[in-house]
Amino acid sequence: MARAAFQGQHQIIAPDVELGENIRLSSFVNLYGCVIGDDSTIGAFVEIQRGASVGRACKVSSHTFICEGVELEDEVFVGHGVMFINDRYPRATTEAGLVQGDEDWSPATTLIGKRATIGSGATIMGGVSIGPGAMIGAGAVVTKDIPAGMVAVGVPARVIGRAPDAEAPNL
Repeated sequence: MARAAFQGQHQIIAPDVELGENIRLSSFVNLYGCVIGDDSTIGAFVEIQRGASVGRACKVSSHTFICEGVELEDEVFVGHGVMFINDRYPRATTEAGLVQGDEDWSPATTLIGKRATIGSGATIMGGVSIGPGAMIGAGAVVTKDIPAGMVAVGVPARVIGRAPDAEAPNL
């Protein structure tokens, strides 16, 4: 496990976090049980939960929440205040009225493809895939899969065209 270039203070980094080389972490970061790839940047007030992974050369901007079950492939950009959700039908209690525990649910998996961009304030529902090179507009709510190289905006997000660099060979 490599050590990061710690830029701030008040960071909580659990011992089970796997950090790549040349990681940049801001203040007020909370990481536990996750994997962060080489050359990635994690902004202030970001939480990344157990079972989530961030690929190589990603940028996760401030105030973002990445929950269990989310995988960011390499070179993904995540804007400020993006919220990932991993439970499509949450309940506080079981049908018997008992407080739910870890055994009462399983997280939905979400895949964000290589070089995808997610605009600030977007919400990404669990169980969706955003294809390589896709762009999600600021404030969008993604409730279904977005194909590679497409631009999606709105609530719910809908495809409105192709990303300007969708034909780039490294997508």
